[in-house]
Amino acid sequence: MSAAVAPDRLDRVAHALADGTRRRLLQLVRDDERAAGELAAAFPNMTRPAVSQHLRVLDEAGLVTIRRDGNRRLYLANADGLTDVWQFIDGMWTDGLVRLKHAAERAERLEREQTNRRTT
Repeated sequence: MSAAVAPDRLDRVAHALADGTRRRLLQLVRDDERAAGELAAAFPNMTRPAVSQHLRVLDEAGLVTIRRDGNRRLYLANADGLTDVWQFIDGMWTDGLVRLKHAAERAERLEREQTNRRTT
């Protein structure tokens, strides 16, 4: 892999994103800060402590920032928290493209050599 990615951070982010509730919470705080109570209200079939636990997982993964405003906690998505995931994916993609490029160059070289042998 071309870029070094911290495995523990990558695991925390992957774990956080693996849950649909947490992905929905991230969508809700993508563009605007929202209070924990407002976020809990978006999940009427879930208890507030359960929503708080999901928010805690997102925080521990670095996917949200929390700002206190009096006794309220305001959450906002933190795009920088996805850096390790992007580096991992980019490394996988880039490494694969490099291998493909080398294989294509090798095949082209072999074809040229075979053509040259037939013409001489």
